Amino acid sequence: MSGSATSRRALLAGGLLTAVAVVAAGCGSPQDAATGGDASSPLNVGIVYSQSGPLASYGQQYVDGFKAGLAYATGGTGKVGGREVNVTYADDAGDPVKAVSAAKDLIGKGYKVLAGSTSSGVALQVAPLAETNKVLFVSGPAAADGITGVNRYTFRSGRQSFQDVQTAKAYLGDGRKVLVFAPDSAFGKSNVAAVKSVLGGNGVTVSDIAVPATATDFTPFAGQVKAAKPDLVFVAWAGSTASAMWQALDQQGVLSSTTVVTGLDIRASWPAFGAGGAKLHLLAHYFDGATDNAAQKALAQAVPGGKTDLFHPDGFAAAQMIVHALEAGYDADKMVTALEGYSFDSVKGQLTVRAEDHALLQPMFQAKLSGDTATPTATISATDAAPPAA
Repeated sequence: MSGSATSRRALLAGGLLTAVAVVAAGCGSPQDAATGGDASSPLNVGIVYSQSGPLASYGQQYVDGFKAGLAYATGGTGKVGGREVNVTYADDAGDPVKAVSAAKDLIGKGYKVLAGSTSSGVALQVAPLAETNKVLFVSGPAAADGITGVNRYTFRSGRQSFQDVQTAKAYLGDGRKVLVFAPDSAFGKSNVAAVKSVLGGNGVTVSDIAVPATATDFTPFAGQVKAAKPDLVFVAWAGSTASAMWQALDQQGVLSSTTVVTGLDIRASWPAFGAGGAKLHLLAHYFDGATDNAAQKALAQAVPGGKTDLFHPDGFAAAQMIVHALEAGYDADKMVTALEGYSFDSVKGQLTVRAEDHALLQPMFQAKLSGDTATPTATISATDAAPPAA
């Protein structure tokens, strides 16, 4: 889930790919001069993300969105203040050890801006490096709440678990028994903590089933859910095993016996819901058709097939944030100051970086799924979805 999730593939072990920032068509205005370093030298940005591994499809959307956002934010020039933005892409394969190694390599080469982090486990390991080495770090799709407020140099361009859960709150109604079905991982634990924080208390009890992240047979776990007889099941899942997971929940009667809430994952994952898809109550970080604005149109023109998807906005917003930061100079402290309190129009609508803890305030969506079509049923405002200050 994103509060949900699914499908990925590819294999390009921890290698580095270097590319000059995309100069695709897009909207925007000329940027103010960026200072710091040789005025003729490029502004180096390192993207450490899941190019391969279980979250590779998320990573691909993030990078496609980033390239589109960079073109949009620089008015198609790929430059800030006349200086070329040079982007190096590094594959962490979803492995924190590889991510830390790649980040250290880039920092050692003088890079002062890092972004990416498809995985929460990766983001929580890269963030301390940013603080120690005083480099700007803009985390990507990683949803763990612990990334917010972790240090002065860490920001995020996506949503966090609390915002997912806050979007799901309306689905509980008069229910009093909530169960969280999630992997035993940083992502899963973050969702459990968020559900307990948002839905727990006032007579509502929250329990959880922590499923091994490597599980492939979900029948025993689905049986546990059915036996618990919850009023609401909050499913938080990320990875290529989602289809098997949903099939087990449906076969064990979970989807028809209680209210099941989950996040709407990437479009390619929708068939994994099977016949049970229409039975689900969906919260959504983003999906094609959720918004209609200038940034969304620019993104749709730039991405393959013209269809926007779940994590395209995270990459797009990251590029907008980084361009804004670079306008203040190629100095981490100046970039941090520029981003704190920054409010800007992006694919999802108006986004605001909360100054005190760097939470990214943003609208969220509720939706229903019918076949291969998602329809928005409600929009949760950025204020109503806002997490508590870290």
